Amino acid sequence: MLLTTTDAGQIALEFLMAEWNISEEDRQWFVIVNSRPIGQSWYIVELAVAGFPDRWYIEVYDTGACDPDYTFISPIRGSDGYIDLTDLPVLVAEVLVAERHSR
Repeated sequence: MLLTTTDAGQIALEFLMAEWNISEEDRQWFVIVNSRPIGQSWYIVELAVAGFPDRWYIEVYDTGACDPDYTFISPIRGSDGYIDLTDLPVLVAEVLVAERHSR
């Protein structure tokens, strides 16, 4: 494999930050939960907002490219409200709201 699991995690994190136009200041809220190789040429990277159950799963290929069709999973439905997001920066909360509504 051309990348390490750490490399794949950083690539996935940068991909998600670019996807949502997250500022440098707000990036600290996002964490790499897990990064593992799958087969010979790609990785699955699990990302989250620190302290929240929501997860993004992004495929990262050995070429450094990310599959744009990532998976978002949350035990919290968009209709359940957003009281859990009150302590987050506005943009980070908006990302979670949008993702929860889209699933």
